[in-house]
Amino acid sequence: MSTEQIAARTALVLETNNLRGGADPQRVAGSLKRLVAVLTRQSLPLACLAQVVITHDGLPPAVCGEIEALAGRPVDFVRIQPETGYYEAKNQGFDRTDAARCDYVVFGDADCVPDADWLAQLLAPFAEAGAPRVVAGRTSYAGTVAGTALTTIDFMYFPSRLGPAATANFYANNVAFERALFDQYRYQPMQGVYRAHCQVMGLRLAAAGIALRYAPRAHTEHRLPDSRREALQLRWMRGQDSVGLTPFLVRAYAPARLQWLGRSGPVGPLCVLAIRLRHSLRALNRQDMAPLRGPRRLAAIALILGFSTVDALGALARGIGIDTARRGADAQALSYHRH
Repeated sequence: MSTEQIAARTALVLETNNLRGGADPQRVAGSLKRLVAVLTRQSLPLACLAQVVITHDGLPPAVCGEIEALAGRPVDFVRIQPETGYYEAKNQGFDRTDAARCDYVVFGDADCVPDADWLAQLLAPFAEAGAPRVVAGRTSYAGTVAGTALTTIDFMYFPSRLGPAATANFYANNVAFERALFDQYRYQPMQGVYRAHCQVMGLRLAAAGIALRYAPRAHTEHRLPDSRREALQLRWMRGQDSVGLTPFLVRAYAPARLQWLGRSGPVGPLCVLAIRLRHSLRALNRQDMAPLRGPRRLAAIALILGFSTVDALGALARGIGIDTARRGADAQALSYHRH
């Protein structure tokens, strides 16, 4: 099949959890409209898809009508409850896709801005001989000093033992699945974890021998938090996530003699973050972003070290039993976009 034929059997699922920080529904609607306008200008526009699904907390019917008119095609709006988390919103959006019409499903976030050929690049591998069952696109922050530094932390892609074109991990804002595969594995609940569910699914897929094809030209830019306070809050919770993620990483990668790290309180998570820091520093200027030179490169290194320190403090607090996460943080989205 051609990429266009694949698109005709594909559903796009967009969730709006990251926009919950904006208390004004009109601001949420404005952000969503901007994204839909970008998507209509894709080299594979929305009209080519079998289905478009958008989850939301309660957009007014008039706003839904405006978005549907802007999309130039029918849109299935899925109302979710305020306490619904980021990954569960994706599951619920998936549940509204039509199995009779859709063999593939693409997941995106409403606070991301994709390149003009993002959708075509993400779906193209499915049209190849020996096609993969999962395709992971490349996500980055803006090419500022801070955005480049944070990209080395939050959006690294690691090589996979399953092939030279495969990645060991993916991010839920930029990924496409065979529908049947996602239905089998879908995001599983993880108590007290903010955003590590996609990493755990990646480990489960790898354990089953299912390669994640990496498509670096399927690029989307993720918005940065709107304020320094929210950026630090996000870093703290990312660090706390390392505590919940560490047992899965240890089981997947550590030899038998080091399995104790999965139940070592803060020791294992701090080891994981130390390894991540090394990879982040090495990844600088190697992530398909404009290179930073001279003082800008030194500033990026300083930011990587600073952000990683906040992550480590969050991991240490959670590891020794100090749970400083806000109740219902994911339901509130750590939704850090207010504009």
